[in-house]
Amino acid sequence: MEPERGSSVDLFWIPVGAGTHFQRYSLVLYEELVARWARRRRLGLLHAALKVCVAGDRFTIEAAPASGGPNPSGEVTGPVGSTWAGRLRLFRYQVYVRPGDRLSDQAWAVAPPIPLTHDAGVASRILDLATQVPGYTWGRRRPGHSEMWTSDSTVSWLLLRAGIESGEIGVPAGYRAPGWVSGIEEASHGGP
Repeated sequence: MEPERGSSVDLFWIPVGAGTHFQRYSLVLYEELVARWARRRRLGLLHAALKVCVAGDRFTIEAAPASGGPNPSGEVTGPVGSTWAGRLRLFRYQVYVRPGDRLSDQAWAVAPPIPLTHDAGVASRILDLATQVPGYTWGRRRPGHSEMWTSDSTVSWLLLRAGIESGEIGVPAGYRAPGWVSGIEEASHGGP
């Protein structure tokens, strides 16, 4: 069966904190400490984002700090750091599904986008699943997971649940994507 024209899923690897100063420097310090603890060299930290096109309709999907105000579209949100802190919007993240082709930090991507599929069914499943991503606490390790839950977890979870082998996707050399494996573990063994 030939893939439907106009459907695609592309993965972007963007440095964490791109376009900011405080977040970028605090995460460089975090990675420096983690690298020393693990006795390895420091790596750049990446944030995964998706561009999804279904029959010509384009969307971007990424997890980022939650915007202020109501959430009328019902996008998944979750706490950052601890459950109790998540009572404040300042300490919440949101899985955004934005219509259009705009990915705010795309200019900082460390490599060209990785084309994952042109299958309209898979692309549609990713959009449908975006409202079902677990809203676990960002920065905390779930029981049975080998890494903490992050924005990268949400993307790897979406891909695997939609039928794309996210465990086979490589991170660019010199970087790491904390939480990528956690999303795979949850999609492989978790709930719905």
